[in-house]
Amino acid sequence: QVQLVESGGGLVQAGGSLRLSCAASGRTFSSYAMGWFRQAPGKEREFVAGISWSGGRTYYADSVKGRFTISRDNAKNTVYLQMNSLKPEDTAVYYCAVGRSPYSGVYYYTGQYDYWGQGTQVTVSP
Repeated sequence: QVQLVESGGGLVQAGGSLRLSCAASGRTFSSYAMGWFRQAPGKEREFVAGISWSGGRTYYADSVKGRFTISRDNAKNTVYLQMNSLKPEDTAVYYCAVGRSPYSGVYYYTGQYDYWGQGTQVTVSP
């Protein structure tokens, strides 16, 4: 049974920073790509950032490029999302997810991930 548990969300003022964590269990974490998505009220879930199984490749949505950084610690089975220069439009529930196939590159689409965490709320005030 694969489990993903996100943490680190909260309320922050615009311009501030947060660091999200996602702890994984039940799968050989180090063999799979990981991703972060977000969903704002009334909107579809959207890709934020992805990282390959080795951590050697990353990819970001244009809206967060230069402000967010995804990383992973395979020894701790954890993936992180460092979020800097936060904007009110970053307000959403943030989800981490595990890629479907081992030893892959970066995945960009929700259908390429097969396990999801419960989400953590990020709220950025003006």
